[in-house]
Amino acid sequence: MRRFVESSTGFFEELDRRASAGLEVSLLWSRSASKLVVSVADTLTGERFELPVAREEALEAFHHPFAYAADHGISWGVSGWKLESRR
Repeated sequence: MRRFVESSTGFFEELDRRASAGLEVSLLWSRSASKLVVSVADTLTGERFELPVAREEALEAFHHPFAYAADHGISWGVSGWKLESRR
């Protein structure tokens, strides 16, 4: 059964999802925008972030979202996951 979710950038079809220790990671695809996003949510704190990803990097980003974010110059602040771009 296909599941559709709304993200901060529109409606997406959920291609894959995993959850562990309060973290939920989803691989989302927008057919109309031809865009892939990895969404990460901490169900304990309510914090979340999304990473737009290229097709060839989608599975790597889905399996290792924090490493992918760090490799692409995205870091999270003291409060947990508040993302800030590196200068």
